[in-house]
This record gives sequence, C-alpha cells and structure tokens, in this order.
Amino acid sequence: LESLPMPVIAAIDGAAIGGGLELALATDIRVASKSARIGLVETKLAIIPGAGGTQRLPRIVGIARAKELIYTAAILNGEEAEEIDLVNYCVDQNEQGDAAYLKALEIAQKILPNGPIGVRMAKTAITKGMEVDLSSGLCIEEACYAQVIPTKDRIEGLAAFKEKRTPNYKGE
Repeated sequence: LESLPMPVIAAIDGAAIGGGLELALATDIRVASKSARIGLVETKLAIIPGAGGTQRLPRIVGIARAKELIYTAAILNGEEAEEIDLVNYCVDQNEQGDAAYLKALEIAQKILPNGPIGVRMAKTAITKGMEVDLSSGLCIEEACYAQVIPTKDRIEGLAAFKEKRTPNYKGE
C-alpha cells in the first residue's frame, strides 16, 4: 500500500488490531469511527508487530508513544487515536456502521480533482523525503518537481487558473 503511486486512505469502522493496524499504518491517511478499536497487541502473544508496526508507528506518533502502545498492547478507540495523530479524523459512527468509510470517500473526492501527476509526485517527495535527512529530502523534492514541469497537466492547470475555470487534468 505504501508504495502505490496514488494516495491510499484507510477507513477503520471496526477493529484494526495487530496486522489490521499494521496494514492501516501503511496508508497515507487514516479515518476511524469513535467506536473503532485500534492497537498493536502482539506483545500479549509474546511476539512483536512484524509487518511494519515497529517502524511505521513511531514515525506517525513518535518514538516514546509508540513504545508505550506496543509494550502495553494498548487498544485505543477512535478518539484516543485521533488525539495522538494515529488517525487523521475520528467520526461518530452511524447506523450503517460505515461512517469512517464515508469520511474516507469525502477525502478522496477532495483529492480527485487535483492533478494526478502532481499528487503522485507529492506522495513520492513526502514518502521518500521522510526517509532521509532534510538536505537529501530537498533534493528528492527538487527531482519530483522537475518531473511535473514538462507535463500537459501543469500547462492545463496554469491555463485554467488564468481563465478562472476548473482544470481538466488527463494525467499527461
């Protein structure tokens, strides 16, 4: 999921425990309902999160918080997860049980009108840049920026802005 070129949004309307949370940690944006149950509980089984949890969780919530969550095998609800920035949004659950999913769709609908190449290159710059020091990250950003300059979408975006109209991006 992490290496997909497009943004990936996780909707947690139920339990994301152990591997389920590790899967969600590999996404770009996470949304949970208030009633969601979220945690890495592997230490209760005398193992560790082995599908990226020990690496992704600290990068999202900080080292000390990740250590506490993993060592204690804590299970959080959606509100608690939002308080520590484990999820981007926490929403009230609805009768259908798909409130987080609906919020995820709302976010996706805000991404879709934007230039697909720009969004893809932004994801690459952020993801790869976070793996290195700032100076190297800025070089990655510059390389990604250079890839959007010759695109037809960039020309379309500038023309649409000038003409005060909605751009029609084609991913070219």
